[in-house]
Amino acid sequence: MNFSSQLLFFFSALGAFNGLFLSAYFAFFIKNRNRSTYFLAGLLFVVSVRVTKSVFLTFYDDISTHFIQVGLSACLLIGPFLYLYIREAMKPKKHGFYGWLIHILPVIIIMTILGYYFPYSDHQYLWQRSVQGYLSWLMFTQWFIYIILAFGLIKPILLKLPSKTEKLSSKEIWMTTVAIGVFIIWLAYFTSRYTSYIVGALSFSFVLYLSILFWILKRRKTSLFFEEHQKYASKKITSVEANDIEKKLSVIMETEALYKNPDIKLKDLADKLDVSSHFLSQLLNDNLDQSFAQYINGWRVEASKELLKDNENYTLEAIGFEAGFSSKSSFYSTFKKVTGVTPAIYKKQVS
Repeated sequence: MNFSSQLLFFFSALGAFNGLFLSAYFAFFIKNRNRSTYFLAGLLFVVSVRVTKSVFLTFYDDISTHFIQVGLSACLLIGPFLYLYIREAMKPKKHGFYGWLIHILPVIIIMTILGYYFPYSDHQYLWQRSVQGYLSWLMFTQWFIYIILAFGLIKPILLKLPSKTEKLSSKEIWMTTVAIGVFIIWLAYFTSRYTSYIVGALSFSFVLYLSILFWILKRRKTSLFFEEHQKYASKKITSVEANDIEKKLSVIMETEALYKNPDIKLKDLADKLDVSSHFLSQLLNDNLDQSFAQYINGWRVEASKELLKDNENYTLEAIGFEAGFSSKSSFYSTFKKVTGVTPAIYKKQVS
């Protein structure tokens, strides 16, 4: 290999090997492991195996066909592990202990059958994306379907991206990054016929290191892979202290209607209570099980419900602004998320 090829090999292989290392780290060494971390480890492992195959196949023509077979088959598990990781991270322990097997076990059985009856060594045309590459099209289609399912799970998060009042948590940003990253890798491999086969491996290295950089920049006292309430696990607020602050908080919100300010910040409310922003954030997360945005929007929704009952001459948009929402779309999406119906339907129900 010349120097440029060696450089290309180094950067594409580096992501794959580090992906394998991180997979082992999340599966065996990280503290407070749970199912979401195991699914993330599985996702990193199968993507790394797929990428490793691509790297060696590009630079070494005499690579074992059995290794190629394993690398290609790993594609069938990328989508399921992505979906399971996001599902578990968003709704932990809501799907039964063995509910994940329906997404993994059939795929492993299918991989084994296909590898036995249609091995890559004898049926290369089936595994290559050509007119007769039926198995290749099957893998990419199945992978893409699971990507769509994963994006369906994070749809509420994606809807909050343009909002100025609803801030994403670190975990929400991380899940979105993982889903988008897997889609980029899928797209790179899917279009490799028109670019280069190594683009898929390079895209994985890029996504992996960009995600690591993001984690370093956004790192806090909690891991991005666990529940938000673990953030303050080492410094619990006593129940007596929490009840006292909660009462003061409710009085201030009722008397001063701070939620009507669309630009209100956590620090603004903390200053009113004469506590630190960190303390108030901990109180909301640990004792009320809400983020600051969720807490403020809860007051806004209640205020808008009263306005919908008593103001026949107000437009829905005006009611939203009066309650403190910064936009019509934010009002509609938040109101429906909290009440289960749109403002218009609610107004008809209470009229």
